[in-house]
Amino acid sequence: MAYEKFSFTRLMPSLQNNEEYFEKVSSEERIGRRVFHLGLFFTGLTFFYGLIMGCYSGPLQALTAGVKVPVLFALSLFICFPAFFLLQFILGSKMKLLQMTAIILSGFVLTGAIMVSFTPIVVFFLLTGGNYHFLQLLHVAIFLLSGGFGMKTVLEALKFSCDRKSVYPQTGVVVFRFWVVILAFVGIQLAWNLRPFLAEKNEPYALFRKYEGNFYTAVIYSIGQLSKPSEENNKLRAPGSHFQLNADTTGKVK
Repeated sequence: MAYEKFSFTRLMPSLQNNEEYFEKVSSEERIGRRVFHLGLFFTGLTFFYGLIMGCYSGPLQALTAGVKVPVLFALSLFICFPAFFLLQFILGSKMKLLQMTAIILSGFVLTGAIMVSFTPIVVFFLLTGGNYHFLQLLHVAIFLLSGGFGMKTVLEALKFSCDRKSVYPQTGVVVFRFWVVILAFVGIQLAWNLRPFLAEKNEPYALFRKYEGNFYTAVIYSIGQLSKPSEENNKLRAPGSHFQLNADTTGKVK
């Protein structure tokens, strides 16, 4: 039998190998090694994305964000997974703990891979003078898009286990949809508590910050801030505007 080492292509599903991948990830053969490889691969992907995410604020913030991003996902799964597994067991799932863990991690790996695929775009905006609030919203969009694809993969794997292997209940597929929503809210709350991942350049480094409000108001505020500079510039240029720049003899702006 061929010796399977850590292989990137074998750890991620695609449209070409979906059924083969789901068959392998849900099997009991070498399940412990598979879970370890999936977890290791996911940690590496999210650590790299965190480094790129935090480098806007300097190397120390980059290293901190590199640690925080995989911790964010790991804590979210650690908090939500026990309830999900117990519910599936009550509903009649025949999957063992490591089998279910491997399936969930496969979705997380795809999430991390998609996040990393967006890093060239993130770097482009970093190098071309990306605004802090714009970058903040860009990262939120990347997290949501990547997470959506990752959880869709898990849903397909569970459907495969239900339809082809008869080891997973149909009701469990419906429950998983609700669980994803709970996982998202837990992840958002954890992200808010672990902030900052990305800090403004003029702020001193801090491992954690105490901000008022919540994640949703912060996103709305960032959206508002994107249009604020251009509005102020328009006021300064507008004829008859009371926002005028007057210089005294020392060259200072009044």
